[in-house]
Amino acid sequence: MRPLIQTNGNEKQANIMIRKSTINRTIELMFILFGIWPGTSCVLLRRTFWLVTIVIVQYCHYRYLITHFYSDDLFNLMDCLSSLLAYAKVMSKLVIFWLNQRKFVETLAMVAEDWEDNANNELGMRETICKAKLSDRITNAIITLHTLSAIAYSTRAILAEVDINDRASELLYVHKVEIPFNVNTQRTYKTILTAQFVYVIMGSWAAGAVNSLLLTLILHIGGQMEIVCCWLRDHASQENEKKQEKSDVTTGKIVKRHQKIIDLSKNVENLYTHIALLQFASNTIMICSLAFLIVSAIGTPDAVEQIMRSLLFYAITNLEAFMFCFAGEYLRNKSKAVGVAAYNCAWYNLKPEDSRLLLFVILRSQKQLALTVGKMTDLSLEYFASIMNASGSYLSVMLAMQ
Repeated sequence: MRPLIQTNGNEKQANIMIRKSTINRTIELMFILFGIWPGTSCVLLRRTFWLVTIVIVQYCHYRYLITHFYSDDLFNLMDCLSSLLAYAKVMSKLVIFWLNQRKFVETLAMVAEDWEDNANNELGMRETICKAKLSDRITNAIITLHTLSAIAYSTRAILAEVDINDRASELLYVHKVEIPFNVNTQRTYKTILTAQFVYVIMGSWAAGAVNSLLLTLILHIGGQMEIVCCWLRDHASQENEKKQEKSDVTTGKIVKRHQKIIDLSKNVENLYTHIALLQFASNTIMICSLAFLIVSAIGTPDAVEQIMRSLLFYAITNLEAFMFCFAGEYLRNKSKAVGVAAYNCAWYNLKPEDSRLLLFVILRSQKQLALTVGKMTDLSLEYFASIMNASGSYLSVMLAMQ
């Protein structure tokens, strides 16, 4: 059997052949399914399908809320509200990506250009592939967790034996919805349950894929910043000008790479700032609603079943908020690290014109890169803590109203 890698030079070529993009294949397939990925066929048909079906699902949720708004069963109302907000988040994410298709294409082109720039640089390719593999593991974990959450949320309704002729109680569905037509046969009821189950899973995939893409792009940006930091340390520490002249990395190249990173970060910010605004506006309500469901279920006859149904959903909602805040914190710290590396490098070993170029890196790093919530506030772990505090306050009020 012929070995895949024989020499150091062939090793770089093999890495390029193995991997050419940071974007996980799973994300690409999900985005093709939801009409987001560019260059695919029947995009308009897929977008129309998802838009129409989500509107229908939301309509059924609204009918349930209006019908049962004055009922005493606050548990079912909170259950319906949480699923309604979950679908609203999915719809907003898809629509925002559809409207920002050009910005998304530019972002993909920038990522591909980074791979091309690092093709002949051992340090750059190693760091880029390392971040790509890490994003693969995170993406697979997120999609798996979203799938398990959807299954756990739907299992109670799918496995329940419901008699369609027994009108003493309302029919059990995956979500609390009011169907706009009469369900008279067992086959119709099972068809609706199956369609709900499939739709819940696919909706969870949409949410997971969009969140995974954010982490993938942020990790890629962080990897490129680490490359710039290494270049600054190694390039400025050369012992003499001859070694600097022989090096492939120049001060001008460092400045240009840093500017590319800033442009890519701005593209990601423009893609996700409005998603983050809708995400956190709904997540605060969803977190306290789901926590209310879990706390209210304690002591009831079917407590274990109700808690297990909502626990994974609650964990996913918290995880989404944490991922956005962690991405903002990570991006800000990496941006700060570039400025520190430029400030601490051995600039006195460089030519005067090269050392002056480093001032551009320091100046640009003083305005740290960040992800924002609707251009209003920066995402950070401190902001995540404030969201949890607000959700806890709302939860205490709802428990007092019960």
